[in-house]
Amino acid sequence: MLPFLQTYKGLLLQTSLSLALTLLLTFLKIPIFFLRGLHTYIHPDNVAPNTASRQGIRAAIRRPSDSGPALDGYQTLSSRTNAELKRRNKSKEKFEFDENNAQIFRLRLDEGHLQTRLYFNEYHNSFVLSFVGISCFLLYKYYLGESVEDSGVLVNGNLIPVVFGIIALCKVFVSLARVSFEKSASKRSEKQLSAIIGVSWFFFGIMICFGVIPSVFDFDFSSIDVSWRVFIAAFLGLSAGFLYMPAGKNARSFWLGTDQLRCNLSIVSCGWFERGILYTNYLLTVFTALLWTNPFAHILVNKNIDDGKGASTFISVGDAEKLVGNMGFSQLSFTRFRLLCLLLSAFLQIVALRPNLQMFLNEAVLCWYQRLHASKVPELDFSRAKVFLHNHYLCLALLQFFAPPVLVLLFFGLSQIDGNFFDKYLVCGLVPCSAFVKETALFMAWSIVFIWAILTTASLIFYRRGTLYVS
Repeated sequence: MLPFLQTYKGLLLQTSLSLALTLLLTFLKIPIFFLRGLHTYIHPDNVAPNTASRQGIRAAIRRPSDSGPALDGYQTLSSRTNAELKRRNKSKEKFEFDENNAQIFRLRLDEGHLQTRLYFNEYHNSFVLSFVGISCFLLYKYYLGESVEDSGVLVNGNLIPVVFGIIALCKVFVSLARVSFEKSASKRSEKQLSAIIGVSWFFFGIMICFGVIPSVFDFDFSSIDVSWRVFIAAFLGLSAGFLYMPAGKNARSFWLGTDQLRCNLSIVSCGWFERGILYTNYLLTVFTALLWTNPFAHILVNKNIDDGKGASTFISVGDAEKLVGNMGFSQLSFTRFRLLCLLLSAFLQIVALRPNLQMFLNEAVLCWYQRLHASKVPELDFSRAKVFLHNHYLCLALLQFFAPPVLVLLFFGLSQIDGNFFDKYLVCGLVPCSAFVKETALFMAWSIVFIWAILTTASLIFYRRGTLYVS
């Protein structure tokens, strides 16, 4: 019995860990506890029983097909005659604004509220599977990796993290695709722009994989089959298309959370700690995205350091331009440094998920505030609909903020699997499949960070220039 336990220690530990974490996360409701302390808002329906145009309580949102006496006062201008318009303009009727109809209520998110939102099950399942997969990768990397390096698949426990990692990847990516195709959650123009961006990034991926721009990025796919190169480019295009709307939400959350509007409303912007998280997250994401670009990497790598012996060759430098390549990290240290930055950027993005989600909900409060002070007799139907929709699609936005960093961590975990696990099942061209999978997984993890940084930065530039605005 003891020799059996000793032989299959890796497999037993991975299985026990995955089962224990699945039960704990499910029964302790950790995905719900992760959102504890956040607030949502409710804008109550307008109640005006004494007016002729509004009989009692009316719905905040109506379908276009609804008709009848309840819609009096909401007919279009084209349906009114010229005589009616003239009489209305000459009318000296005084409007009284009821402040009770403009109240907005803040509620703390709880289990019952979250479970009734769309895509809650997708978020819950993605959270559990991703956490279990990442934990299995950590167990393999820091406890089982060295002791079972040359063992079989069942002995070293490689099977469990790889299987859970692939299942979690598929679940998170499919969930991200589903929320991207949600009809009423975004405008038609946004979906069309997502498709255009996806096609553009597909051709950009073709240029990277086929070596059209080899001097820009530190990736080489020349030794793998053409079909795999097209697959990688297709993944890059799909990722860009699915990440366009989440990156836009991320930019709006950053814009509101750091109070770029200078509205000085404490209920809308973040505190100093959350604001620091948003700034650090954005800067680290952009910095990590640049680490795999050769022009930026050459500045940080000292080519005169011998990694094998640790000795360095000193060269007399006369001009400042000659410092590039003569100072900085060794190649081995730089490789470890950028992997660490990739890991930290994903982790920090998960930390920033809570302030990002709170800013998504606060965006509806800003809309209510703007409408409330727009005129002496404000029309609050739009803000009421805005508050309702942000509350209704709470878990959809949560999944869009949650998916990118989790995909980065899962791909990063797959890139750290050693041995020849994939050589028996895949044919990848001139290179061993294990090396191909590691390089491809690392590229996919970096590409998500790179796409996220590009799309977020572009949105922030448009906000700064006034092309886009938050309302």
